[in-house]
Amino acid sequence: MTDPDLPICVAALYKFTPFDDCAGVRRELDALCSAQGIRGTLLIAREGINGTIAGSDAAIEAAIAHIRALPGCSDTDVKLSRAAVMPFHRTKVRVKPEIVTMGQPDIDPLDVGHYVEPGDWNALISDPDTIVIDTRNDYEVAVGTFAGAIDPQTKTFRDFPEWFRAERERLLGEGKPPKVAMFCTGGIRCEKSTAFLKSEGVEDVFHLKGGILKYLETVPADESLWEGECFVFDQRVTVGHGLSLGTQQLCHACRRPIDEAGLASSRYVEGVSCDACYDERTDAQRESYAERQKQEMLARARGEIHVGASYRKRDDG
Repeated sequence: MTDPDLPICVAALYKFTPFDDCAGVRRELDALCSAQGIRGTLLIAREGINGTIAGSDAAIEAAIAHIRALPGCSDTDVKLSRAAVMPFHRTKVRVKPEIVTMGQPDIDPLDVGHYVEPGDWNALISDPDTIVIDTRNDYEVAVGTFAGAIDPQTKTFRDFPEWFRAERERLLGEGKPPKVAMFCTGGIRCEKSTAFLKSEGVEDVFHLKGGILKYLETVPADESLWEGECFVFDQRVTVGHGLSLGTQQLCHACRRPIDEAGLASSRYVEGVSCDACYDERTDAQRESYAERQKQEMLARARGEIHVGASYRKRDDG
């Protein structure tokens, strides 16, 4: 469990609700974060708000109160955790086309599937008439997933619609379609993916309320159908049952998790490369990463934060 004595409060939140004045919402939140010393990222779109921010307890409480006072945001889902040091180096409050990028602008993110509480999830996915789909990306699934879940092997969430349309006939077959149960890290990608399936005419769609994190937090390990660890988008890298700290580390070049075998690879150089990204980068890029890593180490030795050190946000969920 997260140590309650750690000084930094971290809040991960999202809410799908229509915003008419995204620029105004952004301006007010940017001012609040600046005044309260909050760091992290908040994304604003016509479909709602999404992000992770960190600061003092009072600062985060003020930010959450402000967000919940926005139109349609009174029940915004917020997950709180704690950190020993500030996990973000800057504040970004931005207006985007989508708060989680799927590339399907015509779907209604409020027309979602049926929510399933973590305590009821095992029964649903154990039903032989249920197809279970992991909506996360390949590097996340590789760390852990539910037993028997289908891995779409997507690189980004944008790939999910194309994958489903290509596999639909094989997945659903002929006659009465099966139930489809989907899950993601914190719930936001499932809001979009179930809305997408409904827009494609699939009605019997379910998703795990609160995502994998809520399941790991509330379902006892001896009753769990989860296998492995869960990749998270913060300094913890991965978590296990009870949200205990996982065993994976992070490649700061590509932001993917690395296990013990990966750390032992000759292609792994801290801050520069790992097995997953070595062939994706040029020698010039690796030289640049090596220089950045050198400057970060020098700054760390001086007790400073190097401005080049960034926790780049990927497809969170």
